[in-house]
Amino acid sequence: MKKVAIITGASSGMGKSTAFKLHEQGYKVYGLARRTEKMADLREKGMEVLSMDLTKDESIVQAVDTILKNEGRIDVLVNNAGYGSYGAIEEVPIEEAKRQFEVNIFGLARITQLVLPAMRKQQSGRIVNISSMGGKIYTPFGGWYHATKFALEGWSDCLRLEVKPFGIDVVIVEPGGIQTEWGSIAMDHLQEVSGNGPYGDMVKKVVETSDKSNDKLTPVDVLGAEIAKAATVKKPKTRYLKGYLAKPLVGLRRWVSDKTFDKMVMSQIK
Repeated sequence: MKKVAIITGASSGMGKSTAFKLHEQGYKVYGLARRTEKMADLREKGMEVLSMDLTKDESIVQAVDTILKNEGRIDVLVNNAGYGSYGAIEEVPIEEAKRQFEVNIFGLARITQLVLPAMRKQQSGRIVNISSMGGKIYTPFGGWYHATKFALEGWSDCLRLEVKPFGIDVVIVEPGGIQTEWGSIAMDHLQEVSGNGPYGDMVKKVVETSDKSNDKLTPVDVLGAEIAKAATVKKPKTRYLKGYLAKPLVGLRRWVSDKTFDKMVMSQIK
């Protein structure tokens, strides 16, 4: 019997790459995303594709019910879906801030709740939560995004303790800068929300700095392989840190004071 893996946000980027990696390793893979037309290549390779919207409870319930009905088990859940809504904290509408939490935290938590009973019953399972180096460090205009990732870090730590007695592992992957559409979407949103107001000058510098780093970003398949490793290795670490600037920045944050880190971050956007 093939082991079953669910991957949210499988329509692009790290989610899609992870789907291919786990499929190559013999897993029965279910790719979940709102944009099912973007997952035609998964279907062509023999993977299953389901529509799911993390902001709609009935959509999450239906997806998990379908998988359990078809397979009778779930061995791996990769919580990859998420996005970065950038903008000055003062200017991002609270409704947008709530949506950021709805996708990055509450939707993730809901699918996890629905998967856990099956994992407890089989006394085994692996939950891989895709956080970010942004769950350990901070940057201007990423306040709402960083808040969701800081929350995910603590939530995952608590979950790991709770489900360990049932043979279930909880692993966090913390990507650095990756070659996906995530960065361009975040910067576009930043300019739309805060590019023409009182924060406009700083926004321009942040976008310019981001553009300069594009050719240094880590290829997405490097992260796909790392996530697949976190999902399948016999004895996983609690955290995997991978990607452009991830290890140096998180390591630096661990050792320097808040004010020193503030100065270092802001020195990059002068």
